Amino acid sequence: MKKKFWLPVVLMWFVVSIGQVAAGDDKSPKRSEEEGIQFTDAAWAAILKKAKAEKKVIFLDAYASWCGPCKLLQKNVFTKKEIGDYFNRQFINVKMDMEKGEGPSVAQMYPLEAYPTLFFIDGNGRVLKKVIGYRSPQELLSIGKSVKGPSL
Repeated sequence: MKKKFWLPVVLMWFVVSIGQVAAGDDKSPKRSEEEGIQFTDAAWAAILKKAKAEKKVIFLDAYASWCGPCKLLQKNVFTKKEIGDYFNRQFINVKMDMEKGEGPSVAQMYPLEAYPTLFFIDGNGRVLKKVIGYRSPQELLSIGKSVKGPSL
């Protein structure tokens, strides 16, 4: 009789353990987000001014909080060391929820067709490249490398 009692308990423990691992609740060390893209939360006017002064392109991740592909970009692409190394060196990186804060006013300057939209913008506010949708780390790196710096 005791054997029959323990079987469901062991099976339940196994199912719960698998569920925690699948949900990311395991206790394994996580990669530091500092390895990936470092985003600024400065005001848009200050970002444009900085881009112009430093002769850098702005990488703008225009997202919405409810957007699934946006969340995947954040989790699977922006956190990669190789992506962070390149984007942090080459661009001023900005993540902006286009439905909150400054987002709606920025969305009027840079109309959106879908989320996520990735913009590469010079210090004068001119769009150099616009990419819609999820991209793999390799695709995003290739796109970033194809963007030519501003001629300010």
